[in-house]
Amino acid sequence: MHLTLFPSRLTAFCLMPMSNVPARIVSGLLQILLVCLLWSCSPPMKEGPARAPGFEPVPLSEIPAFEDDLDVDSLRQAVAGSISFYDRIPDDRMFSLGDMPLRADQLKATLKEFSKLLDAHKIDPATIARTFDIYRSRSAESSGESLVTGYYEPVLDAAMQRGGDFLYPIYRIPPDLVTIDLASFNPKLYSDQKIVGRVEGSRVVPYYTRQDIDTGKKLETTGCQLAWLKDPIDVFFLQVQGSGMLRLPDGKMRRVGYAGANGHPYRSIGKYLLEKGVMAAEEITLQSLKDYLRNHPLERDEILSYNESYVFFRWIDTGPIGSINVPLTAGRSIATDPQFFPKGALAFLETKKPRLDAQGQVLGWEPLQRWVLNQDTGGAIKGPGRADLFCGTGEAAEWTAGRMKHPGRLYFFLLKK
Repeated sequence: MHLTLFPSRLTAFCLMPMSNVPARIVSGLLQILLVCLLWSCSPPMKEGPARAPGFEPVPLSEIPAFEDDLDVDSLRQAVAGSISFYDRIPDDRMFSLGDMPLRADQLKATLKEFSKLLDAHKIDPATIARTFDIYRSRSAESSGESLVTGYYEPVLDAAMQRGGDFLYPIYRIPPDLVTIDLASFNPKLYSDQKIVGRVEGSRVVPYYTRQDIDTGKKLETTGCQLAWLKDPIDVFFLQVQGSGMLRLPDGKMRRVGYAGANGHPYRSIGKYLLEKGVMAAEEITLQSLKDYLRNHPLERDEILSYNESYVFFRWIDTGPIGSINVPLTAGRSIATDPQFFPKGALAFLETKKPRLDAQGQVLGWEPLQRWVLNQDTGGAIKGPGRADLFCGTGEAAEWTAGRMKHPGRLYFFLLKK
């Protein structure tokens, strides 16, 4: 409060002994004082699009050209997947863009209008700016930019029974794992929050860690082994990717997808090796991490156990399936943090991708710019300044995804009211 709000005579009057002032005058002064306090403390009125932490409205002078480097059929497929997600949920289901609440029907209407523009070949900057409000994601450290990485679906040799080289299991959800939906107790206080654990006596305790399961063999006698792989490193990175194709001894291919997790937070083994001084930040890629683990077998279990998070799988017929239960589209589906990004929403991504030779070695970097759909999540993808691009299935996708770690810009769109 500024004292200059009060005229000098009023200030002097307020300093008089209250015993000498009539009660009605004291009451009037208190009301004046209250009004002045409220006026001086009120925030100024703001105009323009709403702001949300981690996002900023994009002025017309800074919107991109929206030139897309992929085929239009894959875009239509991804858009249709998100629309099918919204078709299955209530119109009033709430999502968030930062701290901006959004209804499902707003997001669905955005996609349907975009689909019309796509069919009419009107995906130009002027039409987009006239039709949609545009928001840009930003990290806390970098104005207007996000860190963009990649993920993929591996193809791995596997067997349905343990034996020979197949000694390392992947598990379905164990029978003793329980999930507590906190929102069912208090939806206002615990919106979309869950706890995963197990019952011990009359208490719910945290579920087993990776070390408990892999080294302590806590699930060995449960019978929930889904399949067996040749390499514990493959098991680990299959869990990181969240889905995979398994090549069985008879040549048959079967797909596994994410079914659940043990509830422990994801911790990056790359960051662990960086903090130990073993690898420099610019050296850390998916391939370099695999190489280090295979070249240092005595350190392997200790390094893998640093990430206490453990993923369980299920058989799926089509996919891979994202967190909104629609098939992912290579090059079009992204994973983000659902605390900040609305599920299924339309976005545009600008970053760089590696240009590779036939052996997967990086020859250089080239622009990546395309429409994408927010159709997945990931344990390592946290905060408003992160996005993970699904790069496809198999070795070539692994080469690309494993090397993607580049700043980029991520734009989100809402149909104007």
